Amino acid sequence: MALKIIQSFDRSFVLDAKAKEILFNLLNSENFTGQICQILQCKDVKFTELLFQPVPYSTNTPKGMPKEFEKYHQSDDYLIVNVPPNFMFNAKIFKPSRLCAIYQKVISE
Repeated sequence: MALKIIQSFDRSFVLDAKAKEILFNLLNSENFTGQICQILQCKDVKFTELLFQPVPYSTNTPKGMPKEFEKYHQSDDYLIVNVPPNFMFNAKIFKPSRLCAIYQKVISE
C-alpha cells in the first residue's frame, strides 16, 4: 500500500447562516458543554466560536491543524474538540466532513 503525498490541501470552508446557527446552538448547549466540563473536571467552558477543518499531517502542519490554531493546542486554557458527526448532520453540514471547535476554560474566582 503506497502513501499518497498531498502537496496542497484546501482547508477553506464557509457555513451558511442557518447551518452555522444550528451548529453553534448545539456546541453551546448545556448538555454538551457539561460533558466537556466533566471530562476536563472544570466548572465551565465557553465556545470561542472558532472552528477549523483538520488538515493532513505534514512537516508544515505537525498537529494536523492550521498553524494559526496551534496556539490553542499548546495552551492549558483551551480545548480542541472534534465536532460530533450528529451535530454536523443536524446542521446539514456535509462539506467539510469534519470540523474542530475550540473551547476556553472559564476561570471563576
